[in-house]
Amino acid sequence: MISYFSSDYRPLRTFIGLGQQGTPQALEVDHHSVLSANPVPTLVIDDTVAEPEPTAASEDRPILANATFVMLCKNGELEGVISSVRQIEDRFNRFYRYPWVFLNDQPFTDEFKERVGVISDAPMHFGPDWIDEKKALAGRLKMVSQGIIYAASRYRNMCRFNSGFFYRHELMKPYRYYWRPNVQYFCDLKYDPFRFMQDNNKVYGFTISLLEWMQTIPTLWEATKEFVGLNYEYLHPENMLDFLSNDNGTHYNLCHFWSNFEIADMDFWRGEAYSKFFEYLESKGGFYYERWGDAPVHSIAVALFASKHQIHFFNDIGYKHESFQHCPAGQEWYDGHCSCNPRDTFITHPNSCTKRFISLFPDNTTAT
Repeated sequence: MISYFSSDYRPLRTFIGLGQQGTPQALEVDHHSVLSANPVPTLVIDDTVAEPEPTAASEDRPILANATFVMLCKNGELEGVISSVRQIEDRFNRFYRYPWVFLNDQPFTDEFKERVGVISDAPMHFGPDWIDEKKALAGRLKMVSQGIIYAASRYRNMCRFNSGFFYRHELMKPYRYYWRPNVQYFCDLKYDPFRFMQDNNKVYGFTISLLEWMQTIPTLWEATKEFVGLNYEYLHPENMLDFLSNDNGTHYNLCHFWSNFEIADMDFWRGEAYSKFFEYLESKGGFYYERWGDAPVHSIAVALFASKHQIHFFNDIGYKHESFQHCPAGQEWYDGHCSCNPRDTFITHPNSCTKRFISLFPDNTTAT
């Protein structure tokens, strides 16, 4: 990317941390065990917002991060939501009771709230509409009248919301970290990924990475290069451009982190660099003119505006979404009591970008 903007930047490649790729190696993840007892956040379980407040210390409760699960879902997806929540609770959250936030573009039904709410003792918030539907409809109709293709698409609305708005929602404002869990889980977790993120200064965690469809984002990289050219100060000295590009930024290689599972620090999304980046993308209209998804938008942003050492591959979290899955191998498979087949994992697929990610860490770890 630097050489694309100006040939004067090319000699600085090593200085700014854009070194050449290494050889793919196995990844060793240094996980933290459950920590000592501490207060558990107490939140109201309704549509209002309350700041987390500590309760009295308990010997059987660990120290929690300021974090929540968040799911964007519809009433018609109830059975899938129940399945995901049940698996997360059984595999991890029954020991921690991190809160849940559910967001919808229509009011949740009483049945939805009752059937989901009975699954866990953790606080649950069923948010008000995250979009003013009358205003959104008026906006879509206006864009339709202007000839903008797919302007009426709810899917594009969701991608745009996931890219630039969910972390601003009133129910999300009290929290720093979030986990999008709407997938099928295979393995037990014997440590707290939220605390791992906090204690190791991580801003983004993923499990599956893969190639995007070029037809959905034909101008996203050009828009990104334009933004960086105008705002070079946001480019992190230890960025991960080599994960995104094979030719120092001239072209996008389509690698991105799959965001149906992601654990991230919302302070990064709320920060100046990402806010300006999203505003610039908004001005291009690509969420509607094309089909820019939150996965490539998030991936490009963290790879360029955060240190590569702040991005973490959760190799030990086995999950499946649609036809793709990640399954740990070796001791992590045994330790997690994983129900998946370790030979059936997307990391070995030719469209996976995870080996490329691992190769960028010659010290063989992302935990430093």
